[in-house]
Amino acid sequence: MGTSRTRVAPRGIALALLLSSTMLAPLGAAQAPAAAQDAAAVQQPAPAGQYPRVSLTTGRSTILPTEFDITRIALTNPAVADAVVVRPREILVDGKAPGTISLIVWGAGEQRVQYDLVVEQPIPALEQQLRQLFPGEEIAIVVNADAIILSGRASSTQVMLRAADIARAAAPKGNVINMIQVPGASDAQQVMLQVRFAEVNRRAITELGASIFGANRNWVGRGTTQQFPSAGIVDDEFVFGDLLNIFLFNTNFNMGTLIRALKTSGYFQSLAEPNLIAYNGKEASFLAGGEFPVPFASGAAGNVTIQFREFGVRLNFTPTIAGDLIRLHVRPEVSSLDFNNGIQISGFRIPALTMRRAETEVELRDGQSFAIAGLIDNESQTDAAAVPVLSQLPIIGNFFKSKGERQERTELLVLITPRLVRALDPDEVPPLPTLPGQFLPSGDDIGEQIQGGGGAIDAPPATGR
Repeated sequence: MGTSRTRVAPRGIALALLLSSTMLAPLGAAQAPAAAQDAAAVQQPAPAGQYPRVSLTTGRSTILPTEFDITRIALTNPAVADAVVVRPREILVDGKAPGTISLIVWGAGEQRVQYDLVVEQPIPALEQQLRQLFPGEEIAIVVNADAIILSGRASSTQVMLRAADIARAAAPKGNVINMIQVPGASDAQQVMLQVRFAEVNRRAITELGASIFGANRNWVGRGTTQQFPSAGIVDDEFVFGDLLNIFLFNTNFNMGTLIRALKTSGYFQSLAEPNLIAYNGKEASFLAGGEFPVPFASGAAGNVTIQFREFGVRLNFTPTIAGDLIRLHVRPEVSSLDFNNGIQISGFRIPALTMRRAETEVELRDGQSFAIAGLIDNESQTDAAAVPVLSQLPIIGNFFKSKGERQERTELLVLITPRLVRALDPDEVPPLPTLPGQFLPSGDDIGEQIQGGGGAIDAPPATGR
């Protein structure tokens, strides 16, 4: 009878090998993707300046998502921005002040990512308004506690000036600095203002009057309108304070006449051409005239102090260079002493001032002229006096009438011409004007008598005509 053998070991080994192959294959397949995911999740630090950029505006917020659960965050300057983890994979970032800081986010294991948070200044409402009013213009605005700064470029000078006017209207108490550039603008920062004052004064006075007086042993009489001085009567005698300009007296009849027949005319002309240089935006002043004393009582003891007041031709102006235009705030003034309308106090004769003044703002280009003030003042005054009834008599009634006429006409014209100027280089300075030999004969000059000459050592040689 035969025997049978059973191979358990090979079968067991094969089963073991089969189980191990079936178990190890899925395990290896599952571990490979996990390792790849872990390798992808770990981010190496990026080079400096190449971190992801997150931009936001002051006072605004944004949500920053991440690809992993957040375990910890850090900010370099919490005063610029603030960050709060609101969800496992979301960060709420709030902009607080302009600036650029770093935000570092950690996750489980070695997971980490870094961001550059850029917090920008919000666009002011004024800049938004300018963009609506002037589309296409490159105008930027920086607003701080001290001033409003306008910068950028404008297509024309008018746009630049209007933008500055709108900024001043938006902040009446703020200081507006206009740095907007325009095509064709000059680099000059100094303005020379040429001003011409021309004044003509004409005056004409006509006076006519008569005064009759007479006396004898029985009577004394006088007839006058009292408009002009007449003879006075003291102890039956005539006293003459002013014989006027025509005096008639008849000794046979003891009668006389004082006649005022006077015609005067006057002509006055004043011309001044002051030139003044001022820096851009700075005020300059000019005075050609003098000062007159004015007494003032000071203290209880009645002490008198003297103060001086100015008069003459005065000019105040403030230039503003706006591209190729010059804006001028001008205040010219012409004043003269008027003794006719003055007063007398404590023995002091204080004159009044006749003043012509103008104040305005004009806009000119370099070298252009403008008449900023023109005055034609006509004054006419007539004073008439008459004795009732007697002045109505024919022929002789004219001796009981008097009349004074006064006419005055004043014409004033102020012309201004601004010019952009610069300082002269040493080789551009012209020589001082000289008049050699025109009034003094040669050899009489004390400088020519000094050995080596005098007065012209450092001066350039004068060229004769």
